[in-house]
Amino acid sequence: MIILGIAGWSGSGKTTLIERLIPLLQARGLVVSVLKHAHHGFDLDTPGKDSWRHREAGAYEVLVSSAQRWALLHEVGAAAEPGLEQLVTRLSPCDLVLVEGFKREAVPRIEVRRAARPAPLLAPTDPWIIAIASDRPQQDETLPVLDLNDAPALAGFVMAWLEQGGRAPGGAAPGEREC
Repeated sequence: MIILGIAGWSGSGKTTLIERLIPLLQARGLVVSVLKHAHHGFDLDTPGKDSWRHREAGAYEVLVSSAQRWALLHEVGAAAEPGLEQLVTRLSPCDLVLVEGFKREAVPRIEVRRAARPAPLLAPTDPWIIAIASDRPQQDETLPVLDLNDAPALAGFVMAWLEQGGRAPGGAAPGEREC
């Protein structure tokens, strides 16, 4: 599996970009998964439901299944939060994993910038950024600058990057994990 991160400040449009890229990449024949990091506690369960009650009773894992989907709820407890590499091993095999968050992990990523969310550029201090996607002009002589509002062009960039081996900046080893 090749891993490509989508980085940016909160409110920059990372989730929207991923949401727009998934169907375009799937239409080009890729199987795409997403791994999203939450910076705060979150819950997929509803208080009072059976699965919630099982977790509240102390179950280490609760797997909820239906004809449409299944979800595994795993309690971390006192253990350290799992890292990206450990979490990727939980995914089924696919062609591309788009990662939102995990900005300290050494994986190639596209930086997302929006005029409505002015913030310092990440690229100058993040050697893993391979391109900038922005809704305003950017000056960068070393990285491709792509139109954030042109999802087909962004999908084309990702496809070209994959065809070139999914390499990190400077030709480093690809963001690939054996799973």
